[in-house]
Amino acid sequence: MSYLLTHLPNGWAIDQAIVTEEDRVVVIRFGHDYNPECMKQDDILASIAEKVKNMAVIYVVDITEVPDLNSMYELYDDCTTMFFYRNKHIMVDLGTGNNNKINWALTNKQDMIDIIETVYRGARKGKGLVNSPRDFSTKYKY
Repeated sequence: MSYLLTHLPNGWAIDQAIVTEEDRVVVIRFGHDYNPECMKQDDILASIAEKVKNMAVIYVVDITEVPDLNSMYELYDDCTTMFFYRNKHIMVDLGTGNNNKINWALTNKQDMIDIIETVYRGARKGKGLVNSPRDFSTKYKY
C-alpha cells in the first residue's frame, strides 16, 4: 500500500519535507516497499492518513534508494518510523528503551493515531521527548 503514500526520492526531498512543514508533525517510514513488515506499516499509515491530516503529514522513504540518512539515524531495521516537528526530531518513549524511533510495524490503527496525536501535542508545547499513551515494553509475551 506504499503507493498511496508520498515517496521521498532523495536526501534533499527528505530535508525539505522536514524543514518546510511548519504546523504539522512529519511522519517518515524508512524501509523497503517490498518488505512484509513495511507493507503492514504502510497499510496502517495509509488508512489513518485522512484522519490525522490536520496533525501530521506522512511520507515513505526507501533506504536502498536513499542511503544518505542510514548511518545518521541508524536505520538498520526492516521498518522504522520517525517523527519530526519544525525541523526537530521528536523522540517517543514507548517503554522499549529506544526512544528515537519505532522499529516495528504497529498493527493497530488507533495506537498509531494516539502516538501521532501525543507527538503533535507534545511537540507544539516544545517537548523533544513525549511519553507514549501505551507501554509497548510487553510487545512479546513469553
